[in-house]
Amino acid sequence: QVQLVESGGGLVQAGGSLRLSCAASGRTFRSYRMGWFRQAPGKGREFVTAITWSSGNTYYADSVKGRFTMSRDNAKNTVYLQMNSLKPEDTAVYYCASQTTFTSSYDYWGQGTQVTVSS
Repeated sequence: QVQLVESGGGLVQAGGSLRLSCAASGRTFRSYRMGWFRQAPGKGREFVTAITWSSGNTYYADSVKGRFTMSRDNAKNTVYLQMNSLKPEDTAVYYCASQTTFTSSYDYWGQGTQVTVSS
């Protein structure tokens, strides 16, 4: 069984920073790429960023480019999301997800962590 556990969410003022973590565990865990998604109240889930385990290549939604940075620690099976210059519109539940192979969808999801940015 694969488990993804997010942490690091909270309440922050606009312009502030937060760092989210997502730790993966499970005897069968293997992953090609990890992603962060978010869902704001009343809206659909949207892609935020992703990183490939082997190369470290990262991909970002236009809305977060230059403000968010995703990184990984292969030894710990953990990914991070450093969020700077936060805006009220970044308020959402943030989920991490694992894409098992290059051709698969995101197969495993965490439970989510709330990020609230006050104006």
